[in-house]
Parts: sequence; C-alpha cells; structure tokens
Amino acid sequence: MTAGDSSPFPRFPAGFTFGAATASYQIEGAAHEDGRGPSIWDTYCREPGRIADGTSGDVACDHYHRYPEDIALLRDLGVDSYRFSIAWPRVQPTGDGPPNAAGLDFYDRLVDALLDAGIAPAATLYHWDLPQALEDVGGWRVRATAERFAAYTAHVAARLGDRVPRWITLNEPFCTAFVGHAIGRHAPGTREGSAALAVAHHLLLGHGLATRVLRETTGGEIGVTLNPDRLLPATDTPADRAATDRAETLHNRVFLDPLFAGRYPDNEADTWGELAADPTWRHDGDLDVIGTPLDLVGINYYRPITIAAAPHTDPDPATRTAVDIRAIETWQGDVRHTAMGWPVVPATFTDLLTDLARRYPAMPPVHITENGSAEDDTVAPDGQVHDADRVAYLDGHLHALADAMAQGVDVRGYYVWSLLDNFEWGFGYAKRFGIVRVDYDTLERLPKDSYHWYRALLADHRARTGGAAAGDGPTPPGAGR
Repeated sequence: MTAGDSSPFPRFPAGFTFGAATASYQIEGAAHEDGRGPSIWDTYCREPGRIADGTSGDVACDHYHRYPEDIALLRDLGVDSYRFSIAWPRVQPTGDGPPNAAGLDFYDRLVDALLDAGIAPAATLYHWDLPQALEDVGGWRVRATAERFAAYTAHVAARLGDRVPRWITLNEPFCTAFVGHAIGRHAPGTREGSAALAVAHHLLLGHGLATRVLRETTGGEIGVTLNPDRLLPATDTPADRAATDRAETLHNRVFLDPLFAGRYPDNEADTWGELAADPTWRHDGDLDVIGTPLDLVGINYYRPITIAAAPHTDPDPATRTAVDIRAIETWQGDVRHTAMGWPVVPATFTDLLTDLARRYPAMPPVHITENGSAEDDTVAPDGQVHDADRVAYLDGHLHALADAMAQGVDVRGYYVWSLLDNFEWGFGYAKRFGIVRVDYDTLERLPKDSYHWYRALLADHRARTGGAAAGDGPTPPGAGR
C-alpha cells in the first residue's frame, strides 16, 4: 500500500494474471456419458473405505452439463484466465488409440465459451485421472505410459492448440507418485517402494515428452505444476535437520532438480536407502527430455510443514514405502488451522518462493496455479455464506505473494483454488474449498463472501492498472481458429 492509498488490497503490476482453478474429476461428473472410459479414481472410489463419505465423482458438480453457468460466474468474477483440466479417459477411454470425438467436443465447446466470455483458457493435461486400462498394464510405473501421455497430448493439441494460450502438463506429480503409490491415500491406492520412485520418474519423462509435442504443435505457453512444500525442522537438533533434508528430497528436489537443475538429487541414497540403489527406470538422455525448456512453472501452495526425526516404521526394505523417510510431518506453534487441519502461516509462502528462486536460478517465471483454504462454512440465516476465515486466508497469502515479488521473485499470475466446492478426493464432499458454494442435492451455485471479496480485488486491480474486465478486453492470446 502506498502513502495516501486507502485500499486494503495487495498490489500487483499491470499485466498480472488473475484466475480461478478446478480439476476434471472433481467437478465434471458425467462419468459414464459420451464414451468416457473409467479412470483410476472411478475404481478407487468404489473400493470400500477409500473415500471418507463413500461418495465418488460420478456427478460431482455436473460441470459437464452446467459449464455455461460456471463460465458466467467466472465472467462476473472478472478473472483473466480459467485453469481447468482435461480428463484423459474422456479423450481416450483406454488411454490409447484414436480419440473419442465426443470427449474432445466437450472441451472444444468449453474453450470457445471461455473465449467468448473474454477469459483465457489454461488447460492442464493430467490432474490424476489416469485411464484405468493403462493402470491395468502398469500405469505410471512403466515407461510406456509416458509415451502414451505424449500421444494423448498430441490429440488434445490438434483440437485445441490454436485457441489455448497456456498449457500445464502435470498437476502435482508428488501426489500421484507418493500419495497414490507409496502411502495409498490417493488412487490407485497402493503402498509400494521403488515402484513409487519409478512413477515419479516416468511422470517427469511424460511431462518432457508432452512438452515437446506442445512446442511443435501449439503457440501457447507451456509449464508444469508442482506443489513444493515449505519444510522446517521441528528443532535445531542434527536429527531433525537431517530428517528435514530427507523430506526436502521427497517433497521437492525429486522433481525440481531434474526439471530446473539438470540432475537427480545428490542425497537419494540417504533419503531412500536400498529403494534407490538400482534405478533401472532411468535411461540415458532422460534428463535432457525432462529438462526441455519451459515458459512457466506452476506452484500450488497451501501450508508449511515441520519435520521431526523418527525411526523407520517398516524395517523390511522389501515393503518399506518410498515416503518412509524417518520423519514425522507435523506443525509447531499456535496458529489457526483450516478445515483440512492445515496451519495458516502466510509468511511461509513468501519464504518458499524466495528460496526456490535462490536455489533454482534457471527456473522460469512462476504462476501460482492453486492457493486457497477449506473452511467449515455454512449458509447463514440470510441465505449467504459468510466465509470470513477464507477471506482472511486469501488476503494473507496474496499479501505474502506480493512480498515475494517485491523481493525479486518473478511471479506472473495467481489462480484461486477453487471456483467451486467439489469432490475433495479421499474426503469426498466433506471439505469445501470453493469461493462458490455448491448444494450437492440441487447443484445450485451460490457465490460466497470470498467470491465477492476476490471480485472486488480484481476490480481494484483493473482500476489501478487500466486493465479490462473479463469480456471487455481484447481476445486472449492464442484465440482464433
């Protein structure tokens, strides 16, 4: 805030992108329509005990049928861009072979409707919904899936590449590799050792191959979205510092080092022991593919983690999982926690971004592709949702983002998570991240106070910088057939 400026909103430069984000399995529904094949999440949700409330994404927010209503909300909100993901099994029901025309038609309609509203599409190619048929033949554990991902990317780019100005290859490969394949809390729900490390590598390889396809077939910006964590030792003891170093490799370096430093982490043996002894899944030349230059890196950030040393919970290396790194993840200190139990410490967002910029000078410009909070908000007697805690969370983290930019971090955009309440993976519909409430019985949308706050922030930004509101400005870059 400058002298004489009474606005409470943080300041961002002209040209900064503001958006909102969603993901296909969490909002689309229509799980059995128009030729869509089953994904690993369809399978996972049907396994008893996997989802807290026993639900699935079969209907979700029914965005597949209600996307015009959701785009109207985006236009009223005033965002510059909308980040959505494309469901691989909707485009290729088995993950291989010719594309499903009806599936591509849906995304074609979605992109055109966004452009008609003056909103730039930002398409994520993989937000965790792997076709089940590929999982049945090895999934991301095998190299062939990275090659299939590149072929799927080519189909999508051939249809949408002339109109989508921003592409994200993968969303949070950490969650796919380790939450899905090591601790089993996400699909496919397995507890594996070295196979989870192979998954991490093949995800990166698939990213590199897809990036090359996009570079050859589109004119849009290309990036990948990671969820690096701000990790802090619980104490200053050597044991806790060493545990934090191991956690740093698991959470951050296993992806950041190959992408932006041209190397694999140098402490893998200490982190994973026997699991990393013979990485046969790595081939000569893979680092060159993985390190294919990018235009941006997406960062998803929600909370910090403190790390305390702990013994191995499984002494048998044959069954020990890749996340069993002799550490306990916790949080020290008296701060507010969100409905997810996550501590709210906005200054750690600044610290993470400045630390990444220092450690990875070759890292491309940053877009914050997710940031938000789940809160226990309800409809008040006046018929509205007064989610003051979410407003405070967003305000604190946007000020922290502005602080990081003031310290020299090259950040070009911010996408709030999420536009809509949605299927929150293992929690089902019990956790609400949206700035728009969804009544899961009627599917009625209701903008919350956080929606109106974010709308006011965007209007303030446009007024200061001379930017145009959504629908009032020029056609987004890359638009036009």
